[in-house]
Amino acid sequence: MTIKRSWQGRAFLGMSLDGFIAGPGGDLSFLESEPGKGQHTEIRSDHPALTWDTFFPTVDAIVMGRTTYEKVLTFGEWPYPGMNVIVLSSALESDDPNVTIAHSPEEVIALLDDAGVKNVYVDGGRTVQEFLARGLIDEFTVSILPIVIGDGVRLFGPESRATFAVEGAHIEADGLARITYRVLSNA
Repeated sequence: MTIKRSWQGRAFLGMSLDGFIAGPGGDLSFLESEPGKGQHTEIRSDHPALTWDTFFPTVDAIVMGRTTYEKVLTFGEWPYPGMNVIVLSSALESDDPNVTIAHSPEEVIALLDDAGVKNVYVDGGRTVQEFLARGLIDEFTVSILPIVIGDGVRLFGPESRATFAVEGAHIEADGLARITYRVLSNA
């Protein structure tokens, strides 16, 4: 299914080697771990993947799910000042001036189109899965940590189906294997 829109949907996620974007209960501490610190071989590429420093400055809006939004609120200071942030939730009500609440993907699409944005950072497991299934993700960057955590929130659910083309890849000195994909299909 292709939905007409004026913007590019782009995901940027960290993941364990066994495919989890969060541990049990939404624990993200493994993303800040340094497994094998100092023992990795850095592999450069003529076509490197995006990094946060090359990705984030190119986005002009963020869409995240309620669970991700609630996790971001625990970080202390709001990390996206001045950014157009939409939280997708069917039930959440909020007077937070940092965000706009949208109650459906269709409402998100309309808000983004009305705002004239070009590059949208889509964040949060369920939101990424839903946007991918609806054909709303065009680019996907995954940073794979060299760690197995065994349980948690999977990047893709059992119903997920998609094909990708590799746009760039490299391995950093910290052991992160980064891969940027272009989404070819969501079926």
